[in-house]
Amino acid sequence: MDYGGANVSKTLHVGHLRSANLGESLKRLSKVLGNEVIGDAHLGDYGRPLGLVILEIQKRYPDLAYFKEDYNGEDIDLPVTAKDLEAIYPFASSKAKEDEEYLEEARVITTKIQNHEKGYYDIWKKIIEVSKEEIRKIYDSLNVSYDLWLGESDAAEYFPELLEEINRKDIIEESNGAKIIEVKEEEETSPMPPLLLVKSNGSISYETTDLATIYQRNKELHPDEIWYCVDNRQQLHFEQVFRAWKKLDINNNINLEFIGFGTMNGTDGKPFKTRDGGVMSLKNLMDLVKEETRKRINYDIVEPDKVEETVDMIALATIKYADLLPYRATDYIFNPEKFSDVEGKTGPYILYSTIRMKSLLEKGKEEVKETYHKIKDNIDKDIVLTLLRLPIALTKSYESKSLNDITEYIYNLTSKYNKFYAENKVLIEEDEDLKESWLVLTSIVYKVNLLLIDILGLKVPEKM
Repeated sequence: MDYGGANVSKTLHVGHLRSANLGESLKRLSKVLGNEVIGDAHLGDYGRPLGLVILEIQKRYPDLAYFKEDYNGEDIDLPVTAKDLEAIYPFASSKAKEDEEYLEEARVITTKIQNHEKGYYDIWKKIIEVSKEEIRKIYDSLNVSYDLWLGESDAAEYFPELLEEINRKDIIEESNGAKIIEVKEEEETSPMPPLLLVKSNGSISYETTDLATIYQRNKELHPDEIWYCVDNRQQLHFEQVFRAWKKLDINNNINLEFIGFGTMNGTDGKPFKTRDGGVMSLKNLMDLVKEETRKRINYDIVEPDKVEETVDMIALATIKYADLLPYRATDYIFNPEKFSDVEGKTGPYILYSTIRMKSLLEKGKEEVKETYHKIKDNIDKDIVLTLLRLPIALTKSYESKSLNDITEYIYNLTSKYNKFYAENKVLIEEDEDLKESWLVLTSIVYKVNLLLIDILGLKVPEKM
């Protein structure tokens, strides 16, 4: 599974959220259903953005040893932090749009990195190291983890081998000094651009590193399927890559699947922004939601040393549940105030209800049995029938590669249980058989909620 889409030295922003959430949850769901799954962060670390960053560092620190002709490969600390790097890229990117000479210098440095030229390649590795640590922290805060932290550069190591394979198939064409692979089918009438393999300046294209990544994964991991959780706008790119792979005819038994998703929008219906109209970072989004969450915490019951941890968990549930609630391919509006509420179809509602189930079970723990054997009325019956539909919800989410069936299911199950809870005094019920059955029913609903909460990548606080 290829998800996350972080770029080294760039700030993780709200555009990265859905890939991370969707990919992580699909990975967890796939494992629950018995698959062996490998999650790969697939970092963007090999293109022009890194050339721009290194060029700007060179402009600011021209005497840095990495840029000297007599540099002998010693390990030297970077004069910039991860935070500095995140500021350098937008500055350099903006400058490159106005200054063609500056842009050309960045292109040259990008090629030097790709050719492993001493100094430039060494500072590039140092930047990767510093930036990766910061990226990992953000993903940790989203409860997203990876088995592999490989980048485009790791796949590019296979490019010479891949190029030999492509040459043997005789499918490369020349176009204005660049090398391309035609991927349009003969019977197609709609436009389909060719895959750009090598740019006219000799550097490797984005398409090529994705093609090399399939080659690498086929050789090292032998997957039956590769899933890509990527923005809908990348669909054409991946269609080109998948078609080029098919033309290579190395292993067409791999199922390559594009899992596209829509945009997270603000209450104005436009892509979520900061108050001043800029792109919002994931860290700032989390801080915004935590601010809303703090207004709703019950400080009378949450222990002082548990407040921040509880706020983090509720904020996480707010963001992730809202993100996974709609069908993945649709755009949706994220309203921090609405989705932080403990009432309605929200993450905090699911957490609060689950905590209440746990509290009931702890109070009646001496009387929880293993057998459910008595139904009082249609409220109980409705919960039982909903529990029996769990495999359908799991299977539908797996087949559609979307978590909306699970988010709807856990809301429906929880709502039905809350109705039951409101109408019955479980712990003081005089009919012992009924009381035991209700506690068993509560235990089952609680366990199912914990399973689904984990699949969705949420965490349950002790109290809230």
